[in-house]
Amino acid sequence: AELRTRVLYCLYSLLAAVLFVFFFADPMLDFLVRPLAKILVEYGQESTLIFTAPQEKFFAFFRISFIGGFMLAFPIVAFQMWRFVAPGLYRNEQGAFLPFIIASPLLFLLGASFAHYIVTPLAMRFFVGFADIIPMVSELVTGGDDDVLAPDLTEVKTVILPSIKESLDLTLKFIFAFGICFQLPVLLTLMGMAGLVNSEGLRNVRKYAVVGILVLAAIVTPPDVITQVILFTVVYLLYEISIWLVIMVGRKQERKLNVEEFSNEEESPVASDRHPEEL
Repeated sequence: AELRTRVLYCLYSLLAAVLFVFFFADPMLDFLVRPLAKILVEYGQESTLIFTAPQEKFFAFFRISFIGGFMLAFPIVAFQMWRFVAPGLYRNEQGAFLPFIIASPLLFLLGASFAHYIVTPLAMRFFVGFADIIPMVSELVTGGDDDVLAPDLTEVKTVILPSIKESLDLTLKFIFAFGICFQLPVLLTLMGMAGLVNSEGLRNVRKYAVVGILVLAAIVTPPDVITQVILFTVVYLLYEISIWLVIMVGRKQERKLNVEEFSNEEESPVASDRHPEEL
């Protein structure tokens, strides 16, 4: 019954947040595609993004509302999860887990901001600039000969008409991917507190982690080397930070264990001084 109540609270808060964000989906759409619009202006093109289907704008608003609503409702969802788990934890365990519940949405927001302000402009600049590189290469190959053109044409100009759907999908993909990747310190630190991983084990599998991060960067990013290198660098730094956090957690647990052992050793001589018959 308690779990059902908490799940219903989470669903109600998510639904309310999605409906709330839907009313502001239009300015949020403008905010998300603004990096691409600025880059189009830099390359001398109009900052125009098009819809290719009647229902495309509605589904674009729906995607923005769902992701924005999830981010908005996440603190409430995390609080409900905490309320369900907290009665089964000791007081010191509650104090240990609560900072991670607070840090998780902040790290997701940090990763999303990093993706929007740094990664997305770099990726968009690469793709938009690629459209200008191809005509230059073609001109070098043909020697600038206009005989390949129709008699009434003197120049062929390529322009980009970005679709809202593809542009928004790429932007949201960056935001979601970097937001999830920034959860790595929280995940590994919690696993360290649970005894599932330790700092020595994380060091030993570092080379495998590098390969895994490279594969992840190749999957979640477009075929842009710069973006892949940025994602790899950021996630690898988070992995190294996670190792130090696991070390700190291990030292704290070790100190706590030593204190408990010392307390047990102080109590044991008192019991051993008693005569066996008295025991």
